[in-house]
Amino acid sequence: MEKIKTVIAGCSGRMGKALLEGILQSGDLTLHAALEHASSLHLGKDAGELVGGACGVKITAGLDEALQGADILIDFTRPEGTMLHLERCIKYGVSMVIGTTGFSAEQKSRLNAASKQIGMVFSPNMGVGVNLVFKLLEMASKVLSHGYDIEIIEAHHRHKVDAPSGTALGMGEVIARTLGRDLGQCAVYGREGVTGERDPSTIGFATVRGGDIVGDHTVLFAGIGERIEITHKASSRATFALGALRAARFLQEKSAGMFDMQDVLGLKSANGSVDRD
Repeated sequence: MEKIKTVIAGCSGRMGKALLEGILQSGDLTLHAALEHASSLHLGKDAGELVGGACGVKITAGLDEALQGADILIDFTRPEGTMLHLERCIKYGVSMVIGTTGFSAEQKSRLNAASKQIGMVFSPNMGVGVNLVFKLLEMASKVLSHGYDIEIIEAHHRHKVDAPSGTALGMGEVIARTLGRDLGQCAVYGREGVTGERDPSTIGFATVRGGDIVGDHTVLFAGIGERIEITHKASSRATFALGALRAARFLQEKSAGMFDMQDVLGLKSANGSVDRD
């Protein structure tokens, strides 16, 4: 069976290195190209050196050259970079696995439009465990729809530039949709001073940034006399990389369309999937 020819965007970053390791250790994917920005000090180096061994693929900033003949681009970069990559992927018919977060509504609309031309898995979190948690949150929200206050607490490393995390927002979207609410109307992203009593229809978010925390997420359902907490903690980016590679395999059977990890894992319910950030 022919291997899936894969391109990694931002190959020298934390997620890029985890993806490199995953691809080089897999039996069904091959590294077609490794991309970095034009000012990167890694340009021209063997991509394998980033993870301890040569692989014969040189790191490049040449997007067109990298995408020609490729099957999949895996992108965990920044919104502006992803949008640039999107246009070239459409040009060359390359499917995309997108783990980038922080997109504007206009950028999300452009991604959805592009999915009519290429296959795309777009998810705020590629981890298998986190996506199982999304499903558990849907179930919990149905049972705990009355009498429980809902708070989402997330923690990430000091270098993360957006808040709340895409995963936290994805969790909020699952809960809000299940409860028939609009997250844009019911979300509370910060509290300070005399705020008054808590509005029971709101969904609260709390953000922690520090150290090298890979990603911790807890959803708290606080009722009278009891609390239910659903928590996921990632100790390694390998979990996100392995999920992204699973998404790449899924896309091999799709010529076009917008999908998320709920589709990849077969967890999607009849009322839809997690909204994408």
